[in-house]
Amino acid sequence: MATFNSDPPQGLEYAQKGLIGALSPQANTTVEPEFNILWPVGYGMLTARLTSRKPAMNDRLFDYWDNMEQTLDQFANAPLSAVAFACTGASYLAGREEEDALVSLIENKRGYPFITSAIAVTDALRALDAEKIGVVSPYSPELTEASVEYWESRGFHVAEIETASNTQSDFHPIYSLPAAWAQDAWARMRDKPLDAIVMLGTGMPTLAPIAGAAHWDGPPLMSCMLCLAWRTIEAIEGIPPARDNVMKWIQCGGWSERLAVSRPLTPAVRANTTVM
Repeated sequence: MATFNSDPPQGLEYAQKGLIGALSPQANTTVEPEFNILWPVGYGMLTARLTSRKPAMNDRLFDYWDNMEQTLDQFANAPLSAVAFACTGASYLAGREEEDALVSLIENKRGYPFITSAIAVTDALRALDAEKIGVVSPYSPELTEASVEYWESRGFHVAEIETASNTQSDFHPIYSLPAAWAQDAWARMRDKPLDAIVMLGTGMPTLAPIAGAAHWDGPPLMSCMLCLAWRTIEAIEGIPPARDNVMKWIQCGGWSERLAVSRPLTPAVRANTTVM
């Protein structure tokens, strides 16, 4: 197992607690805005873009995975405290064993925690003792199926699936989704007998629905971006996954005020998801 230096970077004005390298798909419009809301005060972020010239989404995801080392080289010798890989779809296609092997390789070679969004969700679900889950998928049927196979390989049972996709968009079927569509999708399964509900993908905006459901009494609602931010900060601080610390993030501890400044909850989200 790799060991890491937990000391904060020296001499960085805007990252006195830690500097995080974020890996985002090339056209993703959600990763940086949601990370900027989620990061606690004192953490800074550098972003490197995952790039591919392939026209098909799944082919691009394979390229992102295969070119990981070159992508990380974009950070040069920046004193990174951790890297957050914000592309869950690539993990689905690579599979559990290849993902675990790549994480181990990078951590041992580069000397910092390498957190994938898929493993972050896995850690959150395990901390909550969740087994029977529901997912909101913004993906194509093929990639949704790959995601189910991935979660099953990690020991979870996907009992419910709802979809959210903007197929009419001229830009992108996922990145063009409004948060209200994610809210509508999860609301359709909110009363099902589930241990947790996960909104998949790092491109679908999810923070407003999570904030609206922060204190409801049903299965915890989380997303890949929320879990990735949580797990990255916990890794930097040397805190192991636990129910209390993941629930603090799910219940908006520390970030709801930044969301309110960035994007106030719409009446529809507030009315339909808040259950005290």
